[in-house]
Amino acid sequence: MLIALSIRDFVLVRTLDLDLDTGFTALTGETGAGKSILLAALGFALGAKTAKGAIRAGCQSSTVIATFDPPANHPVRQILKDNDIDVDSDEAIVIRRILRGSGSAKGYLNDAPVSARLLQSLSELLVEVHGQHAGQSLLAVAQHRKLLDSFAETEKELKACADTWDAWRAAIAARKAVEGRLLRAQADREYLEFAVDELDKLDPHEGEAEALAKERLELQSAEKVAQAVEDALKQLDKSNPAQVLSSASRALGRASSMPAVVESPDDAPLKLQLSEAADALERALIEASEAYESVSRLRSASDFSSSDLENSETRLFALRAAARKYDVDVDQLAAVRERMRMQLDEIVHSDQALLKAKTAEIEGEKAFIAASENLSVKRTKAGHALSKALKKELGPLKLEKAEFRVMLNKVAPEEAGPTGCDRIAFEVRTNPGAEFGPLHKIASGGEVARFALALKVCLARDGQAGTLIFDEADVGVGGAVAAAIGKRLLQLSNGRQVLAITHSPQVAAMADAQWCISKSEAKKGSIETAIDVLQSNQRQEEIARMLAGAEITQEARAAATRLLARA
Repeated sequence: MLIALSIRDFVLVRTLDLDLDTGFTALTGETGAGKSILLAALGFALGAKTAKGAIRAGCQSSTVIATFDPPANHPVRQILKDNDIDVDSDEAIVIRRILRGSGSAKGYLNDAPVSARLLQSLSELLVEVHGQHAGQSLLAVAQHRKLLDSFAETEKELKACADTWDAWRAAIAARKAVEGRLLRAQADREYLEFAVDELDKLDPHEGEAEALAKERLELQSAEKVAQAVEDALKQLDKSNPAQVLSSASRALGRASSMPAVVESPDDAPLKLQLSEAADALERALIEASEAYESVSRLRSASDFSSSDLENSETRLFALRAAARKYDVDVDQLAAVRERMRMQLDEIVHSDQALLKAKTAEIEGEKAFIAASENLSVKRTKAGHALSKALKKELGPLKLEKAEFRVMLNKVAPEEAGPTGCDRIAFEVRTNPGAEFGPLHKIASGGEVARFALALKVCLARDGQAGTLIFDEADVGVGGAVAAAIGKRLLQLSNGRQVLAITHSPQVAAMADAQWCISKSEAKKGSIETAIDVLQSNQRQEEIARMLAGAEITQEARAAATRLLARA
């Protein structure tokens, strides 16, 4: 709940420090005294947008500090944890917000900077404000489902309904995706069959192109070596050095057989030279023959085959051409073939794939319908219970002849949503025999306000907010009706904090405590708003003023005493 509120230089408030407690507190005062300023200041602290005109005249800024003490398990504390704001489980939450003259505002939570958006999310869980037009939520059919679900405590069923709805919608999307893929695949079937056949014939393998490129380089080198050996043999065959050397040797033999040489001494220079030359030619002839045989053996030993190089290049070039055709790297050709084969398989087995998707969709719809039906059953029971509970509350509010009912109309599952197949509407009739109809057509403004209060009493156990604020919930009523409203507000304050701005003495008399808001002229002619916490005799005087107006009579004081005594 709200345990303290401090306001500095906000609109007409110069300085205000309030300590608050549980129970029902009535805020009273003359019209125009500034009761709404409190709501505006609290709203500003909790992240509401406020114009820079809210700064009190002559001041540079406004500051509002609101202190709350939610229980340790309150969802507000989880939100703070999720936003990395370190607050102990038993520590009060102090929200401070400053409005600058430029119109900008800065917020702090336990001195840590926070955004207005975060403060607004906290506001919904800390404070529940019911303004003069709180009954408008009853008029909005869109709110009726939320109100009924709150009363019925359908969190579990709502989650199941939302989960099955999401699963069903996902199954529908999956079925449509299968149909779309199949439609596109059927159009590409001829191309896919040709491509898979072509790639099957090519039969590419990952890493094959790299191996072929390496093999090609090796074969090209071997080709060059083989060609060089072949050229060497051709030169040897062309010049025939053995024949030349043999002819030269025979010529020297003829010279050595000449009589002059034969008859000369063995150590004759010419004879010696001819002998040396013949020996040299003999050795050269032997080496030439050996060289020719070595080169011949080298050619025979070569394993180079021009067909191997041709086959390797043909394979490599075919792989590269296919890669260009399918716009991928050579190593990705095998994956491309597999992907295309899978697409073909999907086409071939399209009936099974589509049947599976449709089956999942049907099962998803059944699950959603079942979850929606469970939710609807609980809502129907809650609708009857709410109608009965509301009937009990309407009597004391002088609507004893009025009746309230909850209408649940089914819609087709495909027209439904995550909250189920129910279209929920609250209907009333204010007199027996009259037709039921929407609130805005059947009930007056005052009646709608009383319906709203009665509904709030019925839903009181469900709210997370520890502070309820009612801004003139008694507008347009008086006497016994106002007294009944006061009793209901007192009932709501059991275990929580209720603040009510009221002009009704009957409502104020029911309160546990009463504050009087007044406006007075301060220094230099400025106007200031102040709040006084009233003691028992002061309460009597204020309630007498509310009864009699500006001139308080003894009769008014006596009536005030009776109201307070009956409270």
